[in-house]
Amino acid sequence: MTICALIVAAGRGTRAGGDLPKQWQRVAGRSVLAHTIAAFRAHPAVDTIALVLHPDDLDKAAPFREAGIAVAAGGSDRAASVRAGLALLPERGKVLIHDAARCCVPRQVISEVIAALEHHAAAAPGLPVTDALWQGSAQRVTGTQDREGLFAAQTPQGFDLPVIRAAHAAYDGPAADDVAVARAAGIVVAITPGDADNMKITTPGDFARAARILEGRMDIRTGNGFDVHAFGPGDHVTLCGLRIPHDQGLVGHSDADVGMHTVTDAIYGALAMGDIGQHFPPSDPQWKGAASEVFLRHAAGLAAQAGFAITHVDCTLICEQPKIGPHAPEMRRVMAGLLGLEVERVSVKATTSERLGFTGRGEGIACMATATLVKS
Repeated sequence: MTICALIVAAGRGTRAGGDLPKQWQRVAGRSVLAHTIAAFRAHPAVDTIALVLHPDDLDKAAPFREAGIAVAAGGSDRAASVRAGLALLPERGKVLIHDAARCCVPRQVISEVIAALEHHAAAAPGLPVTDALWQGSAQRVTGTQDREGLFAAQTPQGFDLPVIRAAHAAYDGPAADDVAVARAAGIVVAITPGDADNMKITTPGDFARAARILEGRMDIRTGNGFDVHAFGPGDHVTLCGLRIPHDQGLVGHSDADVGMHTVTDAIYGALAMGDIGQHFPPSDPQWKGAASEVFLRHAAGLAAQAGFAITHVDCTLICEQPKIGPHAPEMRRVMAGLLGLEVERVSVKATTSERLGFTGRGEGIACMATATLVKS
């Protein structure tokens, strides 16, 4: 079952205040939208992510596309924006439609919706209303409202893709959420457990509350990696996924990509899950000549399974030749795509050893890397 997350971030959010729409404002060190995307990227059941941005924000779309996230321009209202996002997704599967402003969504809330979709065409989280409800006007109580059977609606709201596409195609006019669209089409929506932390940033004071939630659950890990490969016969080296012409190659059991190997080890280190040799033993012939992106994807997958989002990678190549600088931007792009990160979260740089040691003598290339992971 393919599960897609569709994050709607096309609103302007003027009630939240600030110089930027709320999804671009920072909370707990990252933008609201970055926290939201990280929550779904770290969920092991979510296969793909799509994003809907306001047309005026499409100049910010490139880093998301580089990270493998499809981006669509939003419409005149929320329903139109969701339809634009649905057009990016596969014909079949499940979709979790989520408001970008709910950046504190707990992993369990996502899991409960996914589990409900195994038996229902639609499911959404809701919190039972526990406070007394008043009716009022002009700052006066004019009546009361029975709270029995009332729920506060949350997202993500999950659906069979063909079902919600058909419901949106038949729907005319604005809608508060996708449950309203589904119910208009006669679709039964199951209610799954919501969470008080799954708040929606709406007013200026909500940013402080969101920061307290996010900072309170943060588990930040840092891992280091170091690797060395000797030069040998060949006409190119592979570094950080990029084939670079050179008068020598690098010797190794796989493609000898010393950069990608080191970043892979840094991620394993942050997870305390050993090193690349333990997961892909050089004694195993199936890895002979293997592309190192296999190893890097494996490490990133383990991070996601453990509930961690990779937030930053820093890779330093140590060599006299070849020159790394001209290739570094493309190396960053390749690595970011494999890790599902924005390019600005991947650093690739180089240094020499001032002609000292084996790298200075041109006998090989060394690399060190650091990876930072945050529990979502």
